[in-house]
Amino acid sequence: MSKYTRSCRNQPCLVRIPEVCINNPATTVGAHLNGAGLALKALDIHLADACSSCHEWLDGGYVRYGVSRAVRDLWHLQAILRTQTRMVEDGTLVI
Repeated sequence: MSKYTRSCRNQPCLVRIPEVCINNPATTVGAHLNGAGLALKALDIHLADACSSCHEWLDGGYVRYGVSRAVRDLWHLQAILRTQTRMVEDGTLVI
């Protein structure tokens, strides 16, 4: 586990899907961006602080809500930017 994935633990959820998010830091983990290739995860800096409910939504639950994959990806990318900002502010990610 990298310092980036470890840093996601006990953080507020930064994915924030309306009517899905439980914003429980005890359940927060890093949700990796999809699209790195078949059976591959994206780099650990391409993740978002996600509560268990938002993580499940990103992993396929969005379909039940009638949301397109493009919209899901946009929301995930926005959360990744918020997470990277948090990592820079707390010193986890140095730029």
